Amino acid sequence: MMSAENRREATSTRPSDSMCSRILLLGSQMEMGGAQRNLLIQAQWLSEHGHEVTAAFSYDKQGIEKQWKSAHPFPIINLKAWRADKSFLANLPRLTVGLARLLCLLLRGRFDAVETFTHHSNLLGIPLAWLAGVPVRIASHRGVIRDFPQWLNWMHTQIINWGFANRLVAVSEYTRQAAINDGIMSEKITVIPNAVALPKTEPQNREQTRRQLGLTKGSALILTVGRLNPEKGHDLLLQAAAQALQQYPMARFALAGDGVLRKKLELLAQQLEIADAVLFLGHRDDIPDLLAAADIFALPSRSEGMPNALLEAMATGLAAIAFEAGGIGEVLRDEETGLLVPPEDPAAFAQALVRLLDNPSERQRLGSAGRTWVEVHHGIDQMCARYGSLLCPELSANA
Repeated sequence: MMSAENRREATSTRPSDSMCSRILLLGSQMEMGGAQRNLLIQAQWLSEHGHEVTAAFSYDKQGIEKQWKSAHPFPIINLKAWRADKSFLANLPRLTVGLARLLCLLLRGRFDAVETFTHHSNLLGIPLAWLAGVPVRIASHRGVIRDFPQWLNWMHTQIINWGFANRLVAVSEYTRQAAINDGIMSEKITVIPNAVALPKTEPQNREQTRRQLGLTKGSALILTVGRLNPEKGHDLLLQAAAQALQQYPMARFALAGDGVLRKKLELLAQQLEIADAVLFLGHRDDIPDLLAAADIFALPSRSEGMPNALLEAMATGLAAIAFEAGGIGEVLRDEETGLLVPPEDPAAFAQALVRLLDNPSERQRLGSAGRTWVEVHHGIDQMCARYGSLLCPELSANA
């Protein structure tokens, strides 16, 4: 096995005449989640700024590998290390082969830097990058994972503290504190908030999309975007919707996203007698059009690190309502850039919905302030430049 000193020697002999760095961005599954969008945003930006970028994922969860490969100019690799419909034991052979593929990729690619985007990719990718002699290894912390095994959490902490990773990027002060609470040394952590692009949606898309959704004149559309899992709190939103609909029967609630709770949520909507007012849209590729068609954005999450869906909604100028949970309050400032309500309180959420449905001018004020906040604090250039300074410190110093 190559020693750490020999690995450093090997990496120091790489050609120095190139003006770019070779960077591998490693995510978990291919799906339209916040971490994946952030990875693709960084890959695009780094590629446009002259770096040789490769994006790799453990497996293709949503069957979108071909679509992503055709949409992006940088290589995208599916390691085929997992199948969502198989048990852990059944996946062990596949995982072993997938990790071997990743190690071969790291050795062949002679990468200058690796960045991993989830706890799982931190656990698997960072030690392999160290073993392969990649000099810069950046891990990330994007939110608290419910029911994450304690022993894996301990391993994650040790991997960061023992120096397998050079830095851990936290996407909010909340996730930074969560990492410290897990035992990760504070000096290892850098906070870089997520970013989104300001949209350029054609105005006519709004009415066209609303017609496609079956909305009638006078209907108000409340939209939420996210996987249908317990952390996203869609059950709380449905309870709030049932109360708000008593005053605004023309309101319609659209849930964009799919997940393990869909059938239970559909049943809950029936039990609350609001099924006719709830649109389960499933996985959608037209989120910008849905945002343009909406009147209010709802984020009922129980836990978030730095929610991309909220940033994207605010970037469109949509007034937003959310529970005060995780890092949400670092973006959604109550009464300034949106409305925050106490966690796990559907009645308070319903009151906030009614307030905004009553006041179009208030929606306009909060939406405009939210867009300005995103433009100033969550721009893609500033986020990617900060990541770039970690991934390519020598080039940044010489810039």
